[in-house]
Amino acid sequence: MDDETNAANGNEVGPVGKDLTAAIEAVLMAATEPVEPAELAQLLEIPTVRIEELCSGLAADYARDGRGFVLVRVAGGYRFQTHPDQVAYVERFVLEGQSARLSGPSLETLAIVAYKQPISRAQLSAIRGVNVEATLRTLVQRGYVEEIGHEPTLGNPALFGTTRQFLEKLGIDSLADLPPLADFMPEAHVVEALERGLHVRESDVTADLAETPTTIGAVVGVDKVDLVAEALADGIDSGT
Repeated sequence: MDDETNAANGNEVGPVGKDLTAAIEAVLMAATEPVEPAELAQLLEIPTVRIEELCSGLAADYARDGRGFVLVRVAGGYRFQTHPDQVAYVERFVLEGQSARLSGPSLETLAIVAYKQPISRAQLSAIRGVNVEATLRTLVQRGYVEEIGHEPTLGNPALFGTTRQFLEKLGIDSLADLPPLADFMPEAHVVEALERGLHVRESDVTADLAETPTTIGAVVGVDKVDLVAEALADGIDSGT
């Protein structure tokens, strides 16, 4: 029976059985970034839903066997990555002697972009209370942030958002998988105290963001962003 007859009868065309999983493993091993299910389906000439089933089965097999790697879905596709339990050894192998960690200000800015995107430079500066030009440039160079459009206002300022690499580094499939901001917010009475403090000092806020952090920026940066930044730092530093 030829391929056309198989297709007409609704049968899978291409490799079958173990050959399918072997083909998926080979492609993912050669890939440098997550491979989308639709692309795998096209390569193997089988339905996308079948790809999902096979990948789920492979992931379960690796977990059951206690392998040093896992098959995960991140950034809309599948990839192999080291098992979380082995991160200490991987860090020792890959990161020893390197100093590529993002600074605190960069992590705070990245956290704001992640949760508030699309967002402009001016909005970022207003929230952080300082000029974010340098930190934003660093995030763009590292591949975590990119320009995703322009605001329909005077001057059409650029709008920024996180990249696919950001999702890959954190090991999540989409922005919906980010931890809820409520987990990082202070208690209600603390928020009320902060609001009272902001109201009292409102007249002290300066428009010169480049030189002196505003009270609003300082409070938001310290009390609402730091914990989120720490969470992002853990993911970015351990993502392999």
